[in-house]
Amino acid sequence: VFDTVRNSLSPFIYNLLLVFSVPSFTAIIAGILHWYHISSLFENNRHFSHLSTLEREMAFRTEMGLYYSFFKTIIEAPSYCEGLSNIMNDRLTEYPLVINTLKRFNLYPEVVLGSWYRIYIAVADFLGISTKICWRVDRGKGFSPVESCEGMGDPAYFYVTFVFILNGLMMSLFFLYGTYLSGSRFGGVITVVCFFFNHGECTRVMWTPPLRESFSYPFLILQMLLLTRILRRVCVEKRTFVSFCIATILFLLPWQFAQFVLLTQVASLFVTYILGYIDACKLLNILYAHMISLLICFVLMFGNAMLLCSYYASSLAVIWGLVAFRSRFCAYWPRSIAYSWVAKGTVWLLGTIVLKFVASKLLGVADDAHISNLLKSKFTNYKDFDTLMYTCAVEFDFMEIETPLRYTKTLLLPVTACIFSVIVSRTLKELLCLLKGKIPEGFDEKRHPTRGELVYHVFQLIAFVVLAILIMRLKLFLTPHMCIMASLICSRQLFSRVRAKYHHQIIVCVMLAAMALQGAINLKEQWSIIGEFSNFPQEELLEWIKENTKKDAVFAGAMPTMASIKLSTGRPIVNHPHYEDAGLRERTKQVYAMYSRKSAEEVKNGLIRLGVDYFIFEDSWCLRKTRPGCSMPEIWDVEDTHNAMKPPLCSILSKSPAPHFTPVFQNDVYKVLKIKKSLNWT
Repeated sequence: VFDTVRNSLSPFIYNLLLVFSVPSFTAIIAGILHWYHISSLFENNRHFSHLSTLEREMAFRTEMGLYYSFFKTIIEAPSYCEGLSNIMNDRLTEYPLVINTLKRFNLYPEVVLGSWYRIYIAVADFLGISTKICWRVDRGKGFSPVESCEGMGDPAYFYVTFVFILNGLMMSLFFLYGTYLSGSRFGGVITVVCFFFNHGECTRVMWTPPLRESFSYPFLILQMLLLTRILRRVCVEKRTFVSFCIATILFLLPWQFAQFVLLTQVASLFVTYILGYIDACKLLNILYAHMISLLICFVLMFGNAMLLCSYYASSLAVIWGLVAFRSRFCAYWPRSIAYSWVAKGTVWLLGTIVLKFVASKLLGVADDAHISNLLKSKFTNYKDFDTLMYTCAVEFDFMEIETPLRYTKTLLLPVTACIFSVIVSRTLKELLCLLKGKIPEGFDEKRHPTRGELVYHVFQLIAFVVLAILIMRLKLFLTPHMCIMASLICSRQLFSRVRAKYHHQIIVCVMLAAMALQGAINLKEQWSIIGEFSNFPQEELLEWIKENTKKDAVFAGAMPTMASIKLSTGRPIVNHPHYEDAGLRERTKQVYAMYSRKSAEEVKNGLIRLGVDYFIFEDSWCLRKTRPGCSMPEIWDVEDTHNAMKPPLCSILSKSPAPHFTPVFQNDVYKVLKIKKSLNWT
């Protein structure tokens, strides 16, 4: 019937009908709801629409402020090309170095949004259209009134609006993904509902819009949807592979961590191939798409060697070699199928590690060495300064026990576990039949009632579980994938034992109602978060810097504060929150020596070598700790055992900065210390 309708209509009319079909319409509704949800949460939490320009900039803390500062550079430059040149020849972020921040910081989202903003303002000005409404906001006793502007003509408003629109579209993709994977529109509904009911565990875009994941993750969902289509279909069109390649580029380009997620993807695909659920030709085509995407990103990132030296790139090369030359390796594998599986997995693992190590040595790349050390610290007692800077942060700790309990209350964990057990049990039965029947290697997917895309999703789920357990922050990959897996509760293929379709639908509806009991509570808790951003001590600091220091005065201090200083004052800084560069980690260590037990003279000399004029001193960094062993002096004790028994320098300078530093500004939180570059003893 559908073929008859399609043939009787023009392609344009047919595509128009597809857009307004029930699944497409539902996907659009889901996207609008998510856009409204996250934008409302953001507004409720910060009262963003009534903040001044400076307050909005201060609301973008740590990395967020750093990324947004480059968007600000592009839109405030005399021309777009000049703004682009400024961020490619940046002299402010790591003074006195001149760096290509587009190469270092994955700034293509800011480059694109900067161009869109300039075009929007130019067109609006040409047409005489007002782009924002401004008013005066009285902030109460003791605070000066500020001007606040609302509308797309305000840079911060424009920036976050597009982030929320993109993540609204992501929810539309989630619905289509769940629908396609399960073969039922109910599956798409289950995915969307699970996402909303577990929203706090799925995303943090409503609290931290400028982070790289906000721009990158929606394209991972698109990429995995296309991958599911590739794995499901026997004959795959070239345009699907092209779309898959583009989605991979759009995921990899904005986010430095994307390579590790893609590593888990190719690993999951390789295991699926080893077990016989993907044929070699299809896997090779997927690998070629990954390789092309990686090379294009390498070029667009101006030859960022970290991409070529990644575990992801090494894994791609090893898997390609094992699959492309499988006939030559065939004689070397054990004859037992089970042993051959183990042998192939071992060769892949060791080959990836060795190739990554060799590539890093040949290209002299050490920027991602802290990742290996971070993983080492999870399984051993290893620790150093850089590792502790990560592991002492709560989000880089092991997953807390409360997380699976929250999954259980919304039934996300039980439903996912049920689906997981069904797929695994069927797969194990098929593999046992294979082992007993001694079916030769190279058997195709048609021998298996379980589809290859389901097996892949199981291994991808396992990979995300491991990542989330090791690093709690990475549950942002696990929870959405569990929502996608939950859609399979509607799969007639998996649950064919429920013979009557309407019985199956009733079971799903009952399950949705049970999920809603806790899910509604979770949503009400999110909606009840009402706040208003205010940081008067930092505002006072930034205003003092703009009024009392030269434009070329160089600052050092805590990484989050440095991002705000660069963004709001335009002063040069020597360190910042983007901790993925080896040179930057060394610079930060020199700056953070202020919170060590070294002598004041030694620390001052280190700051002078960096060209620092002012140090932003914060008492809280000297005292606070997330757990035992995680205060800054204790972290330094691991690195600097020689001075471990001495009092912390920060506690000494807090009382008496002389003779090496001169306090020039102070409030309840911040103290600005001017560095004496020469001492006059007369």
